[in-house]
Amino acid sequence: MSGAFLRTKPPFDSMHEECGVFGIYSNEIRDLARTVYFGLYALQHRGQESAGIAVTHHDKIAYFRGMGLVPEVFPEPVLSSALPEGDIAVGHVRYSTTGASHPANCQPLVFTGKLGRMALAHNGNIVNAGELRKELIAKNVLFQTSIDTEIIAALINRYAKDDVVEGIKKAAARLRGSFALTIMTTTQLIGVRDGYGIRPLVLGRLNDEYVLSSETCGLDAVNAEYIRDLEPGEIVVIDAQGVHSHFLDRRGEASCIFEYVYFARPDSVIDGCSVYEARKQAGRILAEHDAVEADIVSGVPDSAVVAARGYAEVSGLPYVEALAKNRYVGRTFIQPDQRVRESSVSVKMNALRANVAGKRVVLIDDSIVRGTTSKKIIDLLRRAGAREVHFRVSSPVIRFPCYFGIDTQTFGQLIGADHSVREICEFIGADSLKFLEVPDLVKTCAGAKNKFCLACFNGRYPMPVRKGRDGADKLQFE
Repeated sequence: MSGAFLRTKPPFDSMHEECGVFGIYSNEIRDLARTVYFGLYALQHRGQESAGIAVTHHDKIAYFRGMGLVPEVFPEPVLSSALPEGDIAVGHVRYSTTGASHPANCQPLVFTGKLGRMALAHNGNIVNAGELRKELIAKNVLFQTSIDTEIIAALINRYAKDDVVEGIKKAAARLRGSFALTIMTTTQLIGVRDGYGIRPLVLGRLNDEYVLSSETCGLDAVNAEYIRDLEPGEIVVIDAQGVHSHFLDRRGEASCIFEYVYFARPDSVIDGCSVYEARKQAGRILAEHDAVEADIVSGVPDSAVVAARGYAEVSGLPYVEALAKNRYVGRTFIQPDQRVRESSVSVKMNALRANVAGKRVVLIDDSIVRGTTSKKIIDLLRRAGAREVHFRVSSPVIRFPCYFGIDTQTFGQLIGADHSVREICEFIGADSLKFLEVPDLVKTCAGAKNKFCLACFNGRYPMPVRKGRDGADKLQFE
């Protein structure tokens, strides 16, 4: 096994995705900020760096943003007084993939353009942001942030004349990458899903109001009824006349399959497929192809627990909790500083000695990125007395970077890029290691309407990307 990997200080050890968006349109003036607050709370798993809400108010847009979790940014005094009542509102929770973790980069991005005041919240990542930014700067466009969302806003403003939809269509034609947008003018709420449908976006109804959310769990949090997912390339415009659809050039179907593996909440349904059922089926398939002798099966909390239950169902092994999770520690990946991330791993979970001592354990996890977290967890179980630890992963080996909103933009961040399964097993210290195969992972999402982007497994990207060993730099605009 190469020593280069071991000498490299890992930037993180988990897949993580950029953010969550939420929006609501009402025919009456009311406290929409509170509704958005609950929607963002339900989407908190998608980003924990910052949160923000913008509200229309007497043909103006008021907004409040800050660093931290939703309840930290919006304690009751702020929620009650910082934002006025209104008839349209959008919100955002962020994990940064382009632009530093800094207050200036919080969203929604609020700006004044040709068509007046607007707010924009973005989930995804623009691959050609660098060249577009240089082009716009050469045309005397000034930037106040280092996020690709501002590039989208600048393009929409540049191309919009009499109609914001015209600006969105022309801007989208220049963008390469992924984007699920909620856009607010003083009279409209607009949802946009890129031409491949990489990032999810759903439409719902709350009585006579319309809601947009990254996931259906956001609708559930505010008691909204699910209507449908936006189609790849769809622009939904909600105004006083109702709901209208327009379409970008549909470039194919390449929904991110990691929404089902890890990102989305298990109670969400994406493009017609239950995230819970997809994860459980992944565990079942793992067990069907596994003949390891063991005493118990367990899952790394929280996203692998469902897969572990599926494994137990088929294998006949009892499902037993092997790890206790500290519920007051967020997802390890979400901390932007590696030292904080490593400390988070140490305090996030502990082994349940009474359950694992003397046992042969099959441990299920959703993915292995760097392998450092897997190594720590296996060490926890061994110190608690586990006789054997057989590691099973409910997704394939991640061999290629993602440029579409997951912060794994270099080969150096991926142990699977240069190491065999045997070498990975040796590094993490497992007695055995198996991954789900790509065709089997696709089978787990059999109910989904769209086809998937599998580039992180097979290197077949749905659009041209820079495939250099160094990848993109999230701080390129700092």
